[in-house]
Amino acid sequence: MSAAATRKLINTYYDAFNRQDTAGMLACLGAGFVHDVSQGEQRKGKDKFAAFLAHMNASYREKLSGIVVMTSTDGSRAAAEFNLKGKYLKTDSGLPKAKGQTYKLRVGAFFEIKRGKIARVSTHYNLKDWTRQVLGK
Repeated sequence: MSAAATRKLINTYYDAFNRQDTAGMLACLGAGFVHDVSQGEQRKGKDKFAAFLAHMNASYREKLSGIVVMTSTDGSRAAAEFNLKGKYLKTDSGLPKAKGQTYKLRVGAFFEIKRGKIARVSTHYNLKDWTRQVLGK
């Protein structure tokens, strides 16, 4: 896959995210997909990722902007950095109580691409900063 095709795939994935289009996001994923999160447990498979997305869409309303995608020359790896603006809608287990708080984060993600699909995404953000924002500190 070319670097340009990988950038298009990642942008398609994030466009679907911004529309809360779970089917669109899942269409970008390959067989054996893995989701790694810096503050969470690894999810293996599209079914677990779909359940995660449903939970996220119920608990948070988030939009991404300023997305910059960087790729390896062969398109097998990519990284993205973006701004995330969100609203905390429903209390998430082990986190502060949701009261409609808004927050802004800088997020980074790393991708592995196989056979024209996302095989793995690893997402990184500052949970302490998020917590500080929703607690109003």
